[in-house]
Amino acid sequence: MKKKLWFLLVSVLLVVALAVVIPCLWSGEMPAAGNYQVLGPIHHGNLTIFPVVSGHSHDTGQFLTLDEGLRSGEVIVSESGNVSPLVRPRHDHPRWEEYQHHDGAQVNRLVLVNNSKRPLLLLAGEIVTGGKQDRVIGSDRIVPAESDPIDLSVFCVEPGRWVGTSAKFNAPAASTGYMLQPSVRAKAMADKNQQQVWNEVGKARMTMSETVEVTAAPEIAQTSSYAGMVENRAVQKQVDSVAAPVEHEYQSVISQLRDRNAVGVVVAVNGEIIWADVFASPKLLEKYWPKLVRSYAAESFAQRTKSDHVNEKAAQEFLDRLQGKREVVESEPGLYRHTEISGDGFRVFELASLLPGTGFDVHFAKMAE
Repeated sequence: MKKKLWFLLVSVLLVVALAVVIPCLWSGEMPAAGNYQVLGPIHHGNLTIFPVVSGHSHDTGQFLTLDEGLRSGEVIVSESGNVSPLVRPRHDHPRWEEYQHHDGAQVNRLVLVNNSKRPLLLLAGEIVTGGKQDRVIGSDRIVPAESDPIDLSVFCVEPGRWVGTSAKFNAPAASTGYMLQPSVRAKAMADKNQQQVWNEVGKARMTMSETVEVTAAPEIAQTSSYAGMVENRAVQKQVDSVAAPVEHEYQSVISQLRDRNAVGVVVAVNGEIIWADVFASPKLLEKYWPKLVRSYAAESFAQRTKSDHVNEKAAQEFLDRLQGKREVVESEPGLYRHTEISGDGFRVFELASLLPGTGFDVHFAKMAE
């Protein structure tokens, strides 16, 4: 009798455990903090980068990046007015009417078509240039393969222009495209406020004009384009002076630790941790790393004070705190789930793939507040 009761108790506990664990595994819940380990820092000037390795990795080969799609021509980005009859109308954007223009194009709205046979991964902070104004992707998301036109929420990062020679957006001029520096990226991701994005672009432009050679300063100060600023030769030279050594040392470290699955970084400027980017695989990180490191380098110029060093323990503690008090979830069934988590002094933005054969976090970013 006792054996039967014991067997019944064990069976009940096993069923309860499976009921809890299996949904979490299937839904792509954020990995436990213990799955990530912060390595020793890489310093250059007031910028510090901590590589992050993981105990697991996923197959992300199916995902197409925005840069790859624009260059191949398989991804087309257009002003909304050009394909508006094909797009499902949206009315949920705050103060939408303030950005409506008579020709149908809107500051905070673009339309994207993915003609590729691969799902497209978009990261918040990626810049698309052209059209009537340069724009930045406002939120991580996945666009299905061979998609219908997708209504894309964006923010303008070029407030001084509303004309264009082409209705379509161009492949990036740089080999790796452009990513906003964290202080500007945060305004799009967390505050979701167009004016604050413009304000941060202005601050970045003025700061950069003060740090480059005198002859280039007027040209930088006059441009309204964030992409135009980072394309300036003097700015590129300045950014590369920080980014190139960090990139070289990082690649050296990763080549030695490739078997440990290097999947991300924790970023500090002036001894203060400000950001983290973590991906589902080393290959996905490698695709984004060149433009990410340049965005971190650009941020280091925005805070030109005496540099203090932050230690590995502090970076690990920052990465370990992933659970917050409030969550906002947006989801497209069978495609992706985007979760914004608010905690004490930080926010986490998690993108989980729900495509067949996935069910894992493709990318998450964490910002200090």
